[in-house]
Amino acid sequence: MPKNVLVVDDSAMMRKIVIKNVREAGFDATFIEASDGKEGLDKFQAGGIDIVLTDWNMPNMDGVTMVKEIRKLDPEKKVPIVMVTTEGSADKVKEAVLAGANNYLAKPFTPERLREKLGKMFA
Repeated sequence: MPKNVLVVDDSAMMRKIVIKNVREAGFDATFIEASDGKEGLDKFQAGGIDIVLTDWNMPNMDGVTMVKEIRKLDPEKKVPIVMVTTEGSADKVKEAVLAGANNYLAKPFTPERLREKLGKMFA
């Protein structure tokens, strides 16, 4: 059964790249797109999301703030969240994990690297 994957990025092109790479990595998924953290949070609250892939830097609500808000709704961390972003410093990775992200993937990435990060989430 396909997973419902919420892809949150203010760049429509980057959302398409993430979706293409998830497909190329061989995962069976249905995609829900959001253009910023606020829209992503709204779509998460609508229900049915199995995995969240989010950028960090976005207007209206950044990715880390959205992660914190999702974790208020999902304190047991049942829904995995992966930050997919150009913010790759150790401090940023730590900040994302402390906010509630399960994993971190720095852009640019390959389908193979994505498969490594998402493998267990699709099991």
